[in-house]
Amino acid sequence: MKKIITRSLIGFFSFTLVLLLFACEKNDVINDDDITGSYIGTISTNVLGRSANTATSKPATADIIMLGDQIQVHCYAEDFDATIILDVYHDGDNIMVCLTGDDFENMYGHMLGQDHMGGGMMGDMQNNETEWMHHLNDEHQEGDEHFGNFDMNLHTFNYIFKMSEGDFHFQGTKNSH
Repeated sequence: MKKIITRSLIGFFSFTLVLLLFACEKNDVINDDDITGSYIGTISTNVLGRSANTATSKPATADIIMLGDQIQVHCYAEDFDATIILDVYHDGDNIMVCLTGDDFENMYGHMLGQDHMGGGMMGDMQNNETEWMHHLNDEHQEGDEHFGNFDMNLHTFNYIFKMSEGDFHFQGTKNSH
């Protein structure tokens, strides 16, 4: 009888441990509710031709919606209105973003996915490699610049809009309403 109870307890604890391991595993699927919504914050400008002392900061909003596995960011403030499409990649507690399409090609000098013809973007991920690390390893050269991310713990989004008249840096917190 003692052996049966001992085996039952070992079985129970083994099952519980396996269940906890699977429950704690991060889910790499980005749900709409994770990042979509309105982010309220500021946009700081450092317009070309002005000194750094003339940088200004104004209230701004970034509305984010999912478009398949990409996001659309519409950021607006007084004297600023921009909409961009970005790819999203998990990286621990962050979701990183990168340009896509012609914007990617113009920034980095090659097409996104040219190393993945026929294999799928994430089909050759290595062990313990995050989506973001995979993207960097396969799509970028050392020193390539990226312009924003979501901090999932703080519920924040930041992005630097590179415009012909200068850089516009949005920082905001997700509106919970």
